[in-house]
This record gives sequence, structure tokens and C-alpha cells, in this order.
Amino acid sequence: MQQNLWDQFKGAFTKGNNGLIQLILINGVVFVTLRILEVVLALSGIIDQTVSYQQMYLDILGLPSDIRQVLLRPWTLITTFFTHYGFFHILFNMLFLYWFGRLIHEYLGNSRLINLYILGGLAGGVLYILIYNLSPLFVDEVGRSALVGASASVFAIVVAAATLMPDHQFYLLLLGPVRIKYIAIFYVAMSFIGSIGPNAGGDIAHLGGAIIGYFYIRSMQRGVDIGSWIQSTLDFIKSFFVRPKVKVTHRGSTSRTRSRRTSRSSSTSTSAHVPQDEIDAILDKISEKGYESLTKEEKQKLFNASK
Repeated sequence: MQQNLWDQFKGAFTKGNNGLIQLILINGVVFVTLRILEVVLALSGIIDQTVSYQQMYLDILGLPSDIRQVLLRPWTLITTFFTHYGFFHILFNMLFLYWFGRLIHEYLGNSRLINLYILGGLAGGVLYILIYNLSPLFVDEVGRSALVGASASVFAIVVAAATLMPDHQFYLLLLGPVRIKYIAIFYVAMSFIGSIGPNAGGDIAHLGGAIIGYFYIRSMQRGVDIGSWIQSTLDFIKSFFVRPKVKVTHRGSTSRTRSRRTSRSSSTSTSAHVPQDEIDAILDKISEKGYESLTKEEKQKLFNASK
């Protein structure tokens, strides 16, 4: 039977190891919901102008530049990188997230992609707040601006992919094949230049995401996952919503079942366990020569470790 749209959406969102699509879906749902709410409020006469509605949701979901306001609305540290201002804003962010996110998802795994997205968003928000409150240039802007958009998270993923596989190539229209390290350098440089421009807050957040993306991969190559606490937190939250499965077996088959389970567990453990020094060597090889230089066995080891 052909699935309806809701079943397809639900399946994509609940499917395991599908973090990239889930992140894009969350951003899309938030954007569409806010646009629908805007139309409903305008037609009902509750708001007179679009700008008043935009200011309304910026106040609720956007990250304030004033530290005192952040303390009153701490959830904005998270909601800011799932909220977008306009169509092209979310379109380009999601395209870059998909292109570069696929690389991180394939080579480092689902969990680390999500860790990196959240770390990048948090780092971008923190740097935005710090610069706005410490730099004399923005003294008049504190409390008058708010940050929205997944750009910092996306920059973290872009720079992480470029750090891990600098010579991997994307085919760009009119330019042909371009190494992703040059794409990352270009956009980081543009954000640095723009950090004193009209979108200074956004560009400063980009730099925060880029910095965390670089150090995330470098720490991974040293055997440390600085985003592991994020997965622990998410797993803890999920534990409140996932019911434990109860399995009923016949007494006569208990010993056979236990034997099979022990055998299967041993087999899985053996195939999935890869020494950390081997993973470090594989990551170093990717950094120096690219993912394509790995042997089939090395790719399998990296895939097993990512799980």
C-alpha cells in the first residue's frame, strides 16, 4: 500500500541513523509553521504589519545579544539554530547542510553529525554574545538585535568536512571540480570580512561555528570526541519517551536463545571494535590524502567505529 505524506514524513523522522534528514526536516517544519502562523495572525487582524510579527518571533526564538536577556530566555541558545528569517536564508543553509553533512554522516557517523551541528550552533551563539558585549563597535547594538539561523551549525559541518577531507571535490556550476578546502576558506574569509558589516552578528556566529568545526576534527584525530556529552544528553532525554521492549520466550528454548544471543553479541563486538590507534591512523590518512586513498578494509573499520 502506498504511504501517505504523513506516513512518509513520520518514517523519515523516526528512522534510525537518519540524523541529516531529521535536522533538515526540523528546520523546514519550524520555518513553515512560523510562516503559517504569520498569515493566520495577519488575516485575523492580531498583527498589522509583517515586521511586528517578525519582531515577535525573534523575541521568543532568536538569541538576544544582551546577556541578561539570554538568562531570562535560555532556550534561545538552541532555538536560534532551528529558526530562519526568510526563504533564501533557509534554502542555502539546508543545501550546504545536505552537501557537506553527507560527508560527515558517511565518514564519521550519524551521532557525530548531530553533535557537530549542535556544537556549531552553540559556539556561534556564544561568540556572537561575547563579541557584542565586549567590542566597543557593538556597544549601541546590545539588546537591539537577535541571532537566528543554522548558519553557525552549517559552517561547523563545512569546516569539519574540509578539515577531514581537504582534497575532496565538489562540482560547482561554471567552475567545475573544486576542492572543498577552498570552498571552506572562501566562506570563512567572507564571514571574517563581513563581521563589521550589516550582518555582523550572523558573520561572527559563522566564525564561531567554523572554529568549533576545525577543532572537533582535530580532537577526533587525537582520540577525543568533544561532542560525546551531547549524545549522552540526547540519549537521556529519549529514555523518557522510549518504552523498553519485553520479549516472551518458552522455557525450553531459553538455553538455545541465550546461546544464540551470546554468539551474536560476541560476533558483533568483534566486528565493531576497532582499536583507537587504528582509527587515528585512518583519520590522519584521510586528512593527508583524502578518503579515496583508503582501502576497502580501512573504510569498513571507519564505518564500524562510527556506529
